[in-house]
Amino acid sequence: MVYNSLKAISPLDGRYQNSLKEISVFFSESALIRYRIKVEIEYLITLGKENSIAELSPLSNAEKKELRSIYQDFSDSDAKEVKRIEKKTNHDVKAVEYFISQKISKKFHSWIHFCLTSEDINNLSYSMMWRDALENAYLKSLKAILTKLKKLSIKFRETALLSLTHGQPATPTTFGKELAVFYKRGMSQYLQIKGHKLNGKFGGATGTWSAHKIVYPKTNWKKFATSFIKSIGLEPNLITTQIEPHDSLAESFHQIVRVNSILLDLCKDMWLYISRGVLVQKRVKDEVGSSTMPHKINPIQFENAEGNLGISNALLIHLSTKLPISRLQRDLSDSTTIRNQGVALGYSYLAIKNIEKGLNRINLSTNQLFYELDTHWEVLGEAIQTVLRKYNVSEAYEKLKKLTQGQAINKKLLVAFISTLKIPKQEKQALLKLTPESYVGLSSDLINDL
Repeated sequence: MVYNSLKAISPLDGRYQNSLKEISVFFSESALIRYRIKVEIEYLITLGKENSIAELSPLSNAEKKELRSIYQDFSDSDAKEVKRIEKKTNHDVKAVEYFISQKISKKFHSWIHFCLTSEDINNLSYSMMWRDALENAYLKSLKAILTKLKKLSIKFRETALLSLTHGQPATPTTFGKELAVFYKRGMSQYLQIKGHKLNGKFGGATGTWSAHKIVYPKTNWKKFATSFIKSIGLEPNLITTQIEPHDSLAESFHQIVRVNSILLDLCKDMWLYISRGVLVQKRVKDEVGSSTMPHKINPIQFENAEGNLGISNALLIHLSTKLPISRLQRDLSDSTTIRNQGVALGYSYLAIKNIEKGLNRINLSTNQLFYELDTHWEVLGEAIQTVLRKYNVSEAYEKLKKLTQGQAINKKLLVAFISTLKIPKQEKQALLKLTPESYVGLSSDLINDL
């Protein structure tokens, strides 16, 4: 049956479904089942390699290939079969075990889910899902907008821009330098996410390997678990309760929260630049900005991103503070909560896609940039009073405060003031040549550090 997105409760599965295909392959119900099957199958294959387990012979290459095909060729009909079994078992992981039993030789039946608890399968599956979604979708999209920001930073490294601190005219900067700030912040988080390792546990019902030790007391189960967990790309956590405490996953969630906050900051700034007229947006044929005002081109990409980043952070913050908490050896509250990790990342991913679209349709208005700078010569007061301090002129700051604070200052007034100053001729000439457009310090040079 074709999924009807018009009846979806979540906008991720409805309105934005087509924008999230790269994410849904890692977080759908079908994907979760596939990851669970992968863990069960790879565990079975690894058991066969353990010399101390005489009752299970090493699997042949043909047997390994056949077993791995169960998750590698996993289909929608397979997923439906697992859900059909789950209706009887009322247990999702047990349904996976029974499904695998239907697919493999009877000689392997007793070795599926051998000595394990559901959380051994689940914690590894959820961490693998999160890791793979980050590596194959999220980080690629994040890198794309960081690359775009870097290119824009270089392109506009010398384009002067009036700064606003506290919403008031302040020392000029360059548009390129301001975008470089976001590139630098975002890249720092990108590298942390890329280098972060997620933990996994595989110690049985309460993390003690009790059943394991009873059936095979000579097997080095800690070594076995360490090797197996590393083989699927996770870091072993050998001291746990029934659940892996999710601390490393919470760290990863917080990393995304920080990215979201940086991007939210970017969206607000871009919105304000557009509102000021410093940025203009390219027209898109047939696009409507307002149902009644035909002139409008709304900054909808940045607004959409702003809303979705907020939702993502709300979910991620809850996940990162809830998941590490479990009553005694475990309760089930984490199970229902962690299912929403894909939803949380989905909103962040959607926001990134919109930011990329927004960045691709902006242009600078050189006329507006110059107008703002040329109508705020008072911002040079900082430079003048600093030069006066250099030559120990009494009340340098106060003199400039009296001249400029709350006043509309133009070039003529400032030149007249500079002409009266008793400072070396060379310094005076330098100040007379200074303009708001040229008063940007090391802004251009800073781009060399990207």
